[in-house]
Formats: sequence, structure tokens, C-alpha cells
Amino acid sequence: MGTVWRAHDELLGRPVAVKELHVDAGVPSGGDAAVDTTLREARAVARVHHPHIVCVHDVVEEDGVPYIVMEFVEGVSLAERIAARGPVDAREAARIGLALLSALRAAHAIGVLHRDLKPANVLVEEATGRVVLTDFGIAQLAGATTLTEAGMFVGSPEYTAPERMQGHRAGPAADLWSLGVLLCAVMTGHSPFHRDSLGGVLHAVVEAEISPPAAAGALLPVVRGLLERDPARRIDGAEAERLLRPYAAGGPAAAA
Repeated sequence: MGTVWRAHDELLGRPVAVKELHVDAGVPSGGDAAVDTTLREARAVARVHHPHIVCVHDVVEEDGVPYIVMEFVEGVSLAERIAARGPVDAREAARIGLALLSALRAAHAIGVLHRDLKPANVLVEEATGRVVLTDFGIAQLAGATTLTEAGMFVGSPEYTAPERMQGHRAGPAADLWSLGVLLCAVMTGHSPFHRDSLGGVLHAVVEAEISPPAAAGALLPVVRGLLERDPARRIDGAEAERLLRPYAAGGPAAAA
């Protein structure tokens, strides 16, 4: 969805991350509309000052190409961390989950959905372990996390809610589904909906029986609640927080 560079803010003397957003001109919905939506949402997120959301310093457009200037987070993505160190335990997964729930609550409060919540879009600060969610609203570009009219999927299908897969209007509950998949992934190393083909992934997300991994252990109740296909029956953020908090605090169940 874009290229990120480390840059230097000469005015304020600080490192920043600059993301150039790539727009697929062949998207039927129109690249200009996608850019406008993404820039509007980036500007909305820029108004949110939250410890678990990457700080957006500026949003600019140069020769029709949109750029987002963001806080530089010294660390790696959650995907890179899992690849290098392996899955995490229930306590760490709960800590990550609570941080992301807090970030989503702040964004949803201003009407912004993430649309592409996955380990690659979550940073872990090296010095502090702070969990930072990035790329809010960018999934709107190129029709990401939707099926295009040409039948091509753009986005991260293994982390995408079934209602979005089926082309239905999706709300905050879709981000919570993605969080449930992410929790499984950080405890097992992969999404429970990983398959060898896009068709297999679509079937797994929309129709096949959902079997949360045994590795979820103590977090099975929250994972099951988040991976409820019917968004009306899916647990909300407050309930997910209530279920995760005891494990993040190191309760007896966290070590189970």
C-alpha cells in the first residue's frame, strides 16, 4: 500500500517516517476518490493523540501523490517480531490486545475504521515495548480489504471480517474481528484462516467451521467472541477488554 522512508524534520530536528501512498489507477471506484478518502481519514487520525496510535504530523500531496508524515517508531512490526522470536504467551498477547483495543476505541470514536488490522501494521517500540497501531484508513486505497469488480482481492484476506468479504457494509465490529485473528496469529505464528489459495481463505473466513487454535489457551473465550461471524453477536471492545485484562495482569489463567 505504500513505501516508507526514514526522514529528518529539519524544522524541529527530529526523525520522522514518510509514507508515500501507492494508488492503483485501475481500481473501478476511482483512484482520486480513494486518495481523498484516505487523506481525509489520515487528517482525522492526526487529531487523535493516543499512545498506541502512531502520531500523524502532516498530510501532504505532491504532483498528485499523497504522503503521510508520521512519528518515527524505533522498533519492528509485530509480524517481524513473531518471525524472529516466535509466538508470544497469553499474557503478552493480552497486553498487545488491550493496547490495540484502546487504539481502536479512540479511532472509532471519531468515525475512523482501520480496515487492515494485522501484525504487519502494528509496531513494537524497541526501548519500551509500546504497541503502536499504524496505517489507519489506508486500506481504503485501491479498494483494499474488498473484492473489486474484477474479482481481485486487495488487502489482507486472512485478517478480514466475513461481512467485508461478502461486500456488506462494515462498521467497528469488522476491526474487532481482525483483532481476534491477530491474537490467534501472535500466539501461533499464523492466521487461523491461512490457506494455500485465496478461494480457500474466502471459504475459511465466510463458511467453514471456525476452530480457534489450542495455543490460544486462556484467551479462547475472547478469541471465540471476536471471531463470531455475525457482527451483531460479536463481542464489543468493552467486553473484549474485560476478558483480556486479568490475563495481562498476570492472573492464574494467564499461565495456563
